[in-house]
This record gives sequence, C-alpha cells and structure tokens, in this order.
Amino acid sequence: MNVFLQTVNSITGSDYAAGVKAQERLDSLTKPPASLGVLEKIAVQLACIQGQSLPVLGPKVVMVMAGDHGVVAEGVSAYPKEVTPQMVLNFLNQGAAINVLSRHAGAKVVITDVGVAAEMEAHPDLNLRKVRAGTRNMALEAAMTEEETMAALEIGMEMAHREIDRGAAILATGEMGIGNTTPSSAILACYSDNNLASIIGRGTGLNDGGLKIKQEAIQKALQVNQPDAQNPLDVLQKVGGLEIAALTGVILASAARKTPVVIDGFISTAAALLAWKIHEKCRDYILASHLSQEPGHKVMLDLMGLQPMLRLDLRLGEGTGGVLAFSLIEAAVKIIHEMATFAEAGVTNKE
Repeated sequence: MNVFLQTVNSITGSDYAAGVKAQERLDSLTKPPASLGVLEKIAVQLACIQGQSLPVLGPKVVMVMAGDHGVVAEGVSAYPKEVTPQMVLNFLNQGAAINVLSRHAGAKVVITDVGVAAEMEAHPDLNLRKVRAGTRNMALEAAMTEEETMAALEIGMEMAHREIDRGAAILATGEMGIGNTTPSSAILACYSDNNLASIIGRGTGLNDGGLKIKQEAIQKALQVNQPDAQNPLDVLQKVGGLEIAALTGVILASAARKTPVVIDGFISTAAALLAWKIHEKCRDYILASHLSQEPGHKVMLDLMGLQPMLRLDLRLGEGTGGVLAFSLIEAAVKIIHEMATFAEAGVTNKE
C-alpha cells in the first residue's frame, strides 16, 4: 500500500469524551462559564485530538512548501515567477516575515522545494523534493498529471511524518508560490455556489485590469479542465498546485498522526478544503489561524465550519498567520493547566 492510502486509511475521528472532560475542567475554573471564548474551544479541541483532558503543547513546526504556477503566464500576478526562488532564498537567510514570527513564537521552519521553477542550490535547511519545475498553465491544460499530483501529496505526507517522528507536537502550514491565489480560487469555485467574481481577490495587489485577467484565466481553466468536484484528487490535479498538493498531504498526515495542524491563509485553506473532501475526519485536527483579506477565504472556512482565531488583514502567506496563532494556542493550554478552580481558590461559585 502506498503512502497516500496508508495515511488516509489511518485517519479516525478525535476523542470526544476527552473534550467533555476538558470542558468540565474549564467550567470549574475561576471565571464565568465560556467567558474565555475561543481559548476554551481551542483547549477542548486539543484535548479531543490528544485524547486527554489536560492537553499539552510541545515543539512547534511550520511546514513551508514552495512551488510555481504555469498560469502566471496569463498575467494573473502582480509579481513575476522569479520571486518564488528569491523568496525561498530569503527564507533560508532568515530574512522573511515567517522567519521573524517563527523566532518570536519559538517555532521551527521547515522549507521544501516541491515545485519551484528554478534550480535551487543545495542548502542544509532546504528539502529538495521537486516534482517538476512548476505546474503547467491550467488555463490551457491540467496543472499536473495524476502521477505528479500523487507525488506532491506524498511528499507533504512524508515531510509531516518526519517532523512528527522528530518530536513535533503541532504543525502549521505555509507556502510560497507566485500566482497561487489563482489555483486556490479555482479550487474553491469547484465547491462554492458563490458567483465566481465574488470569490476571486487581488492576491498580492492586482489592479482592476489584472483582476479581470485573473477572473478570465480561472473561468477558462474551469472550462478547459472540467474538474470533477466529487473527486478532490481530480480537482487538485487539474486546477491545483504542487505546493497546495504537498500541504494537503501535510494536513492528511497530521490527522492520521492525531497531531493538530494550524492552517494559515487562503492557499493553506484551499489545501485543507481538499484534505477535508478526501477524508471528512480531517476537520477534527484543523485549527484556523486567521481570516485573510482574500474574499474567498471566509467562504472556504465557512464550508468547513472553521472559526478563525485572528482577523489581522493579513495577505502574505508563508505560514505567518499560523505561527502567530501558536501563541494563542499556548495560552489556551496554560489556562486549562494553571488557572485555579473555584474550590482551589476559595472563591464562591454561582448557585
């Protein structure tokens, strides 16, 4: 059995009973019931994931997948594809936002080249796992072959399994790929009844003309490829991306290993949407870090019933929202462990 099937077949739901016990503990703490809102929901979800009423939080890792997109040739991005390898080098030189925020959060950054359209030099902090040098132009043909799609999925799975084996207790998803809001929008279009124009955003800053080109390219890709929404692997192959496939693999592997995975913005959420369509129990293990400026992001989160922790008007990607959320998740764990109960504090509870 291949890595994909082994991983997907290993996914089961989380432990609801442990979550009930965690909520009982939270309700006994010196505060009105549910007064810590989302922090309490986070603690309960972690308890369900870990199968213990007092969840813990160990080493934190953000998985950054990099890949290019042939559809950039249509003019869908304000930046050229050369920026993708340049930004990967920036990650390796510790100069990007994800590096700064990961240091702040005490998280490790794992960078994987799964499809950059340039030859990246060997570097001790770069995992060279290139499937191909970028996807094909999805406005003209399928972005990937079935074999390429599966290879990218399994790379994500293997990288997640590796980090969990090395001790990672929580993963976050990040990406780098010029033009990748275009395939993410196309993926969403396969599962949303919303008007296409209403779910397509400006990405890294398109003007009105560029936005129109992007909308037309997505419409053309959907017409040319006719992705089958009942088959998420078909959607991924035809209008997805190599880094999106790898992130889908990371999320599936996290669920299989009962490890919480914090999704970042629009691109990461597209991967989560596909993972959820592949196996609905993935939803138990996903935490949504933030709501981005992309109009389709909320639509995606609502489809999965996910509530974002933060609203910071982010639109960068890289995993930045994911690592910012680590601090809130740590706070939730500390609350359930360290806050006194009414009995311990000698505080009168309500009648």
